[in-house]
Amino acid sequence: MRTVTNYFLVNLAFSDVSMAAFNTLINFIYAIHNEWYFGQHYCKFHNFFPITSVFASIYSMTAIAVDRYMAIIHPLKPRLSATATKVVIVSIWILAFVLAFPVCFYSKTRLFPGRTLCYIHWPRNKDSSMYHIILTVLVYLLPLGVMGITYTIVGITLWGGEIPGDTSDNYHEQLRAKRKVVKMMIIVVATFAICWLPYHIYFIMTGIYRDLNRWKYIQQVYLAILWLAMSSTMYNPIIYCCLNSRFRAGFKRAFRWCPFIEFSSYDELELRTTRFNPARQSSMYTVSRIESSTTVVFEPNEGDNPDCARKKSVTSRYTSINGCSGNSTKTSRSSSFYSTTNTSVEDYS
Repeated sequence: MRTVTNYFLVNLAFSDVSMAAFNTLINFIYAIHNEWYFGQHYCKFHNFFPITSVFASIYSMTAIAVDRYMAIIHPLKPRLSATATKVVIVSIWILAFVLAFPVCFYSKTRLFPGRTLCYIHWPRNKDSSMYHIILTVLVYLLPLGVMGITYTIVGITLWGGEIPGDTSDNYHEQLRAKRKVVKMMIIVVATFAICWLPYHIYFIMTGIYRDLNRWKYIQQVYLAILWLAMSSTMYNPIIYCCLNSRFRAGFKRAFRWCPFIEFSSYDELELRTTRFNPARQSSMYTVSRIESSTTVVFEPNEGDNPDCARKKSVTSRYTSINGCSGNSTKTSRSSSFYSTTNTSVEDYS
């Protein structure tokens, strides 16, 4: 289970759960009552943490996309180690803190007649729109662009790059598993993009056209947009549970104390197979190559009469493991495939 993808998935889950725990309910209460009840320190945290969490979420997805790209398109290149993966995750959070710091610094509470408000007091009016444009580029457009490019290349490779005539069960098993995880992550990314697009548009528009803030129904519009954006945190576990058999089995085991959740022997087998099957746990590069060649040899009959030459074909088949192969000097027509397992097959299921 301790794979590169799973490390980033855990980081993604942590950022989503943190957002739901610390901000969703508070945001909803503040939007409904239009009054801040939680003090100045939490006001700063309230404005600071959503940006941090969203940054960590979207760049965890980006890291997963790049990892899948490297595993599928460049399988022989070294993968990230566990230590390097943890360094990347820590770097993501540090960058998120830096990006969100201006919001924390300028957040204030102010007492108005009959109510208290939590707001961001920018030094200049144009600072708000500039910051949200930068935020939209760094936290939305740039990572979505990277993921769009990587998943497009991976999709073309997995769905359009099958080798005709290949009947290897191992090859097709890995191909199906890789397709499955790529489909799952594309759905996760698309869900995130749809949920957060109105949010970014809202802040850019209200920053540029400040008269929109005086519109009669702007509070209701903001509440709907905010609710859609915050709801993105609840979709990922549902997607994982529906599309990932290991996640589903692990979820059942974690919540088997619930009366309506049944943890079956099949689920236990699913988890044990992942844990104990050496073929699925190998982190070594295993490259298998199968080549089939047909050689046409003309052998003259007695008398060296070229018109009476008879033809025979010689077929050779050999296998090489871990990049070691024999040489064929008679090959005139060959077909080969490479199936590479540099992580667990279950990484892709």
